[in-house]
Amino acid sequence: MPIAPEGTDLLTTAEMAQFVAQGFLSFESVVPEEINEAAIAEFEPTGALDLQRAKPDSGTPLAQIYPDPSPIGAMLRLPRVQGIIESLVGLDAVYDHDWVHVRAPHDTVDQHLHQDAIIDVTRAFDIQMFWYPRAVDTHSGGTGFIPGSHLRKVNEFEIARYQNFRGQKDFVGPAGSLVVFHQGMWHRGRANHTDDERWLYKIRLNPTTPQVRRWNLEDYDAVHGTPSDHIFATYDPATAANMFRTPEPWFEAAASRLETVNRARLWRYLTGDQTFDADWYLTRTGGRERIDGTVG
Repeated sequence: MPIAPEGTDLLTTAEMAQFVAQGFLSFESVVPEEINEAAIAEFEPTGALDLQRAKPDSGTPLAQIYPDPSPIGAMLRLPRVQGIIESLVGLDAVYDHDWVHVRAPHDTVDQHLHQDAIIDVTRAFDIQMFWYPRAVDTHSGGTGFIPGSHLRKVNEFEIARYQNFRGQKDFVGPAGSLVVFHQGMWHRGRANHTDDERWLYKIRLNPTTPQVRRWNLEDYDAVHGTPSDHIFATYDPATAANMFRTPEPWFEAAASRLETVNRARLWRYLTGDQTFDADWYLTRTGGRERIDGTVG
């Protein structure tokens, strides 16, 4: 099992487990101010009409998009950003699409809640990276999202009728911050009640190879835990399994254990460890399937 070098910009095992559990990670002030301002200068001429901006073709390798001089390319090639991308989808990922979202001053209508995906049954996932080149506060229309929603299989606007969830979040943070979403995250643009425009650049990246243990593995053994971790027997509160059994405030009581299983399945994919379990659910059902021949 490889260990990342000291000072690496890769994510930790604990951060990866949080991503699996909640579907997002946020990073404050990653992008320097000179890149933020250069991006605004590039985005402003087209604004909401972002189709006028020259873009790569879908499927172009990450390493080939937005060559210098480009503020987008400069952002993507920052060591910390490269480490985030490598950990989640690999630097061999390809460009899917991107878009500049601008919220005009006093645009007081929330966007509908949606998921940027069709009903998708794959374990492999895309990431969507949201870059805020200017600071966002509670009044300026940050992205609203529902932690833990990423593994609920819905089709784009099927959730548009929902307005509020217990535990929902709105992004707020300083200029140069990033939020990275699993492709399935339920989200929306919030109303802007300020006198300034709110800028957001979004890029979606597709993996091309398995997303297995690409991160900093120094804390792997401590976080990964053992297959026997079970809330009704013996468990370690510091392990991934405990993150996966922790419900979001909006989870229905009847579905909470199903979300634990969904998270555990995704963790099995990311770690390559098909023995991993949280509360014995996958081990129990897998054992019965082998007995009755349900699976080969």
